[in-house]
Amino acid sequence: MITFLVEGKPQGKARARTFYDKRVGKMRSVTPEQTKDYESLIRWSYKAAGGKYLGEKLISVDIQAFYPIPKSFSKKKRQAAEFEEMRPTTKPDCDNVIKAVLDALNGVAYYDDKQVICVSCNKYYGETGYLKITIKEI
Repeated sequence: MITFLVEGKPQGKARARTFYDKRVGKMRSVTPEQTKDYESLIRWSYKAAGGKYLGEKLISVDIQAFYPIPKSFSKKKRQAAEFEEMRPTTKPDCDNVIKAVLDALNGVAYYDDKQVICVSCNKYYGETGYLKITIKEI
């Protein structure tokens, strides 16, 4: 089992941009740079925490996404957010955060994300934005 943090406001996997490439004469899809950079940060954070390649074992992934408390919140709302009485319903959606994390760790933590048989994602408020990711062999 390994737990690691990815600093920065959580981001989801953006949709690939598809266009007709005249040079090649067919359609191409390109992942946006912001998504590539975020996936690279996730990979780097995993390796920096001592993450090892797990091969083709079955995997469980738990993601806790912490969003910064908005400055516009009243004192009452801020307190509710700090004590988890209020949870974020802002974008990105959990499914897009999961996709970004699982795709980023392909070939780094495991062979392919098809090995991930259990996933959970929860959204919280915190002083800063970050992801807390726990990966376990099952």
